[in-house]
Amino acid sequence: MIRCISPIDGSVYAERETLSFGDAQSAVTRARAAQSEWAAQSLADRIARVREGVANVGAMNDEIVEELAWQMGRPIRYGGEFGGFEERATHMADIAAEALAPIQIENSAAFRRIIKRVPHGIVLVVAPWNYPYMTAINTVAPALIAGNAVMLKHASQTPLVGERMAQAFHDAGIPEEVFQNVFLDHQTTSDLIARRSFDFVNFTGSVEGGKAMEQAAAGTFASMGLELGGKDPGYVMDDADLDVAVDTLIDGAMFNSGQCCCGIERIYVVESLFDAFVEKAVALVNTYKLGNPLDPETTLGPMAQARFADHVRAQTAEAIAAGATAHIDTTLFPQDGGAYLMPQILTNVDHSMRVMQEESFGPVVGVMPVKGDAEAVQLMNDSSYGLTASLWTKDVARAERIADQIETGTVFMNRADYLDPGLCWTGCKDTGRGGGLSMIGYHTLTRPKSYHLKKA
Repeated sequence: MIRCISPIDGSVYAERETLSFGDAQSAVTRARAAQSEWAAQSLADRIARVREGVANVGAMNDEIVEELAWQMGRPIRYGGEFGGFEERATHMADIAAEALAPIQIENSAAFRRIIKRVPHGIVLVVAPWNYPYMTAINTVAPALIAGNAVMLKHASQTPLVGERMAQAFHDAGIPEEVFQNVFLDHQTTSDLIARRSFDFVNFTGSVEGGKAMEQAAAGTFASMGLELGGKDPGYVMDDADLDVAVDTLIDGAMFNSGQCCCGIERIYVVESLFDAFVEKAVALVNTYKLGNPLDPETTLGPMAQARFADHVRAQTAEAIAAGATAHIDTTLFPQDGGAYLMPQILTNVDHSMRVMQEESFGPVVGVMPVKGDAEAVQLMNDSSYGLTASLWTKDVARAERIADQIETGTVFMNRADYLDPGLCWTGCKDTGRGGGLSMIGYHTLTRPKSYHLKKA
């Protein structure tokens, strides 16, 4: 049984029965049988159906926004995820013909030599709860467009999301066997992967979860994409627009109660701007309202589960005990408790503290002064993760030089916490491997097939 406990009040919001291993195998068999016919349809038709499915999700958005508040705690004032959901799917639909076009090597009187992109077959998408629509569509849309069958296993915290997406895409004419929402427990998922039920697995979640996926797939040679943990840094240089840097980086640290894959978890500020940065950041966070996400005035809702909040509380308490300074007054956030976690800004932190090394995934950020670029690069790279980094300067050439030195998947200049669908979404180190969205996303979700045709 999958059970969603709402972070709003601790009540059971939704329950779903999980499939037995036998029923799950039957679902895989149906997907396998339907995939070839789906792939045989024209690319234009597949694109049109995916576009319609995306539009159908948009038509549900009013209901979805409230469902998300109940399932994972995001305040309704932010309007859900459809903007990013549609942007990503639309871009992948727009570039599909070019991305999937055969590469012609030769077409002479003697030979026709080409490389085609062909679908893997069945793609399993294991999606997380923090941005449940946007993270899922990153793979679902291009996988379907490329001719794969897709099985979506959503997080137990957000079980309604897969149901909504399945309804939307089925109503658009995508066969039920081609796009299936499935409720699976961890063991059944691992057993299916170990039996090579899927040709490609895309997993977004914890490092430990990614290790479990790789262990299950050992020896199957199934392709896999993994987006795991992150500890994304920001670096504010001496020529930065300080007000914009504060607004963007602090929003990147606190939005969605800090539960963002590419959220800002540590900030390095050049010494000359450090005090002003901290002063402005504290003033901004002091305006936040922690409370019930169904209240339109709430800017910071509960974390998805109380244990996630307790993890961040422990990191923060340890840092303070080791000498860190907490700048946000606890009396400003009387609602703090359980899943409801007040935001916090810490200074006098260093890399011996868990809050600066381990993923927090909550509304806390440590801020450190640095002497210059060399120290900032060293500190940014002193991490087991590598998803994004955010650089703040007016000098594009300087930013690119620094970016070349940072061990990460994406480097931003003068923005943060954003996923550009035209660029490859990727990471390094414990953040995982593979690449989604962009042209490379299509290469990930297909395999090359070579044709060497000697003419008579």
